Amino acid sequence: MSAQNSNGMGTTYIVYAVILAIAVIQVVVAMAMGPSLGRMLILAVIQAYLAVMFFMHLRDEKSTLRLALIPGTLFVLVMLNMIWADSFRLMVLRPFAK
Repeated sequence: MSAQNSNGMGTTYIVYAVILAIAVIQVVVAMAMGPSLGRMLILAVIQAYLAVMFFMHLRDEKSTLRLALIPGTLFVLVMLNMIWADSFRLMVLRPFAK
């Protein structure tokens, strides 16, 4: 295996540095211009993509597995969204006002 094909720690450190830089950019932008949902969401998606692809080794998997994970992830997010509303109701132990 040549040095070009090796998957060494250099890539890991670069990705980690990029994720850290994006986090610093998020803090600086939020402090300077105020938090914007669009900007913060885009930067968070980039951070999540890098973390999943490199640190969870999803980039080494087949594309069919990646595509199979998307509906499962969306299902979990939708189910969590339904449960969160009920958890707020349970904090006060009474049903929603009508």
